[in-house]
Amino acid sequence: MVNTFCKQPLWQCNDTLVGVAQGQQPADLVIRHANLVSVTTHEILEDTDIAISCGRVAYLGIGEHTAEHCIGNSTKVIDATGLYATPGFMDSHIHVESAMVGVSEYARAVVPHGTSGIFADPHECANVCGLEGVKAMFADAKRTPLKAMLTTPSCVPAVLGVEDTGSSIDAAQVAETMGWDDVVGLGEMMNFPGILSCEQNAIDEVRETLKAGKAVTGHYAVSETDRGLNAYIASGVGSCHESNTVEDVIAKVRLGMYAQLRYGSAWHNLPNYLPGILDSGIDTRLLLLCSDDNHPDTIVSDGHMDRILREAVSLGCDPVTAIQMCTLNCAECFGLAADMGSVTPGKCADINLLEDLEGFRARKVLIDGELVAEDGKALFAPEPFAWPDFMTHTMNLGIDVTPETFAYATNKPDGPVRVRAIGIEPGQTLTQDVIVEVPAKDGRLLADPEHDVCKSCVFDRHHGAAGVHSEGFVTGFGIHGALAQTVSHDAHNLLVMGDNDEDMALAAQTLVKCGGGEVAVADEEVLALVELPVCGLMSDEPVEVVAGKVARMQEAWRKMGCQMPSPFMTMGVMSLACVPVLRQTNRGYVNCLTFEMEPLEAE
Repeated sequence: MVNTFCKQPLWQCNDTLVGVAQGQQPADLVIRHANLVSVTTHEILEDTDIAISCGRVAYLGIGEHTAEHCIGNSTKVIDATGLYATPGFMDSHIHVESAMVGVSEYARAVVPHGTSGIFADPHECANVCGLEGVKAMFADAKRTPLKAMLTTPSCVPAVLGVEDTGSSIDAAQVAETMGWDDVVGLGEMMNFPGILSCEQNAIDEVRETLKAGKAVTGHYAVSETDRGLNAYIASGVGSCHESNTVEDVIAKVRLGMYAQLRYGSAWHNLPNYLPGILDSGIDTRLLLLCSDDNHPDTIVSDGHMDRILREAVSLGCDPVTAIQMCTLNCAECFGLAADMGSVTPGKCADINLLEDLEGFRARKVLIDGELVAEDGKALFAPEPFAWPDFMTHTMNLGIDVTPETFAYATNKPDGPVRVRAIGIEPGQTLTQDVIVEVPAKDGRLLADPEHDVCKSCVFDRHHGAAGVHSEGFVTGFGIHGALAQTVSHDAHNLLVMGDNDEDMALAAQTLVKCGGGEVAVADEEVLALVELPVCGLMSDEPVEVVAGKVARMQEAWRKMGCQMPSPFMTMGVMSLACVPVLRQTNRGYVNCLTFEMEPLEAE
């Protein structure tokens, strides 16, 4: 059975494995002469044989022992001389929607890089289309060998009372999903203030997950390591990917929390803290690797977990230790180590055969003992998924956007006016609350491109609520023109940014017409467009096609003056109302320390 985390449960086939291990019946497959990366003992076991049956490992021939006794007339044999056998890599926290494709296309892209499993939080889709949308996403996933393990979105919306989303999820719905076959836990509990104040729904979502015996994943985005962090962990939250410093990571691990070390397309946290963590000498058993968000062009051109492993090793991490962080440690975090995470008898035969432990290039990838990718190419190709209509008609602004829509009124006289703006930190999810001066003319506030101050506007696109949009400013992108996107975490409303009203209007109109996505406009010309008609988040085209469009979008950003890495993702979190410091939703500015609304004009 595909996508239920193992081909057969162990209790169904343990007698067969016993027979194969003793040579009483032939294995389905034997891998010979591999250098086995033993994540259970932190060793490389040279010239090891691996016998596989029923999708599971039956026998390891270590040292002078071989698996010749497991080979029969029907047994397939792979000669792995010179190759390194590792467990399949697992991404401990990922939002598939960030790759702008559905899960089957995502699988086709990442499996050839050695990824056998992902722990996916589809809260992007859920904020637009609710649990019915999540069901559709994972129906698509079931058509591939990738083990797409679902963590139920916990914060839909991310923060109550500050934005308008397309759907909502409460504790009763979370409880219902805990019975789904593909659910392994609760998605990132971003509402850490709700947990600390024992807000009923937040606490109940955690309770329902714990009652089901499943993992609760976290999002503790502040560098507070005493009472608040203790309380957050005591509630039952077991892991967190939002660490900014070495001290944050060590504090979480000391309190028994798994720390997920992040290296995605935009969020390059790993280099900031991994060298310091290694220098500290702490045990790494509670450290995991994750990408969180990856652009399609990152995956197509650079890879997935293999990319993160390369980065970890380049930062001084021992290769076996790094592999543990995305195999055994990950499986233990989610309570799945009885089935996954190591190449040992009884475990699922999710195995990579790598050229070396530097580039981590997979020559062959097996999932449940089946060869699913070879030399960088997937050996499976699902037909395009038939997305339901409710997921492909999600642009409902209720107004026609024109340049006049972006006329920010003020009662201040002509001249400089102090306004609040979102200050962007390249490569970071954190923002700043800064005060800047912009020109006022004829009762209107203008952008100030000379000083890198753009207008920003967020429209409710879910309810057709005419006029429910907000006005703001942003600094740090350095662009001329306008950009718009419907990937704006977490409500995924329509976000528009630019230095002039005409380009901003064209950008918004373009996305309304194509059903959502991202667009770059300069001097009233569309420079690049990525159409994302599924929830305004995902394409229905092959991942390679989408990657090409995203690459052209990034080139457009550069031509417009932006030099930061993956600016699309940085722009996409301008509305993320659960991460400090200042964010902009369709209702206005949100102070994400006090969770109070802030005015546009500063005193």
